[in-house]
Amino acid sequence: MTARALKPWLFLLPALTIYLIVIFVPSLYTFYLSFFKWNGVAADKVFVGLDNYADLILHDSVFARALKNNLLWTAGSLILMIGIGLMLALLLNKRIKGRIVFRSIFYFPYVLSGVIVATSWAWMYNPTQGFVNKLLETIGLESWTRAWLAEPETALYAVFVAALWQGVGQPMVLFLAGLQTIPHDPYEAAVLDGAKPYQSFWYITFPLLRETLVIVVATTMIASMKVYDIIYAMTGGGPAESTQVLSSWMYYQTFKFANIGTGSAISFFLVLITMVVIIPYVYYTTKRSHL
Repeated sequence: MTARALKPWLFLLPALTIYLIVIFVPSLYTFYLSFFKWNGVAADKVFVGLDNYADLILHDSVFARALKNNLLWTAGSLILMIGIGLMLALLLNKRIKGRIVFRSIFYFPYVLSGVIVATSWAWMYNPTQGFVNKLLETIGLESWTRAWLAEPETALYAVFVAALWQGVGQPMVLFLAGLQTIPHDPYEAAVLDGAKPYQSFWYITFPLLRETLVIVVATTMIASMKVYDIIYAMTGGGPAESTQVLSSWMYYQTFKFANIGTGSAISFFLVLITMVVIIPYVYYTTKRSHL
């Protein structure tokens, strides 16, 4: 290999080294551990093959609930978080007074720690003194008040609302960046042709935002599949395991119950699901955008 051909690899070497040490090698080791029964302390690991995976799929009801919750969370994120983010971006891309301030207001929650957001919303959901129940009482909806985080029927959705409040700023900013790259000429031509606003959006804005949408959907799916901090901080996976997701159940199995092999199997299962969904999606949408 010539010095000229080697030069790019020298620039890549620091980042590649960090990636191998911090991500790739630990991931391989986690995959290796998923084939063993081990408590993390004993010197010997017991090889069990695919038993950890079989137990999760066939016998672990909490794993099934966690997978279902992950899918619900992902669907809600794709529909609501992206939908609201797009609507905010379209609104704040217009020349309205104070739009810079409003952009900052909607984006600010995204930079907050998930634990801070969880603590704030947990207080708001307090059954007796929380803002949510007090507001419902004030507007005459006392029958709607409840212990939002203590009831299995409402806990997951209550946590999702908090996550939605925090996360909607990220797709909004990405969509804003995409909207500002669209030239004004097509819109002016559409107005001259008598196009309605919704027609301009569907036939001009939406197609020209396709590449931005690919990025937003991919990042949203990845974030929703590995959601952990806000759920653990608000409910700890309860009540009655109703808010468990794959990441939180992996934590419990690994560090609470000392089932390192099972926790590693959940971890690899989560990676596998994410790859199966993300890679075909990005490949297909990117290929279409270049047609």
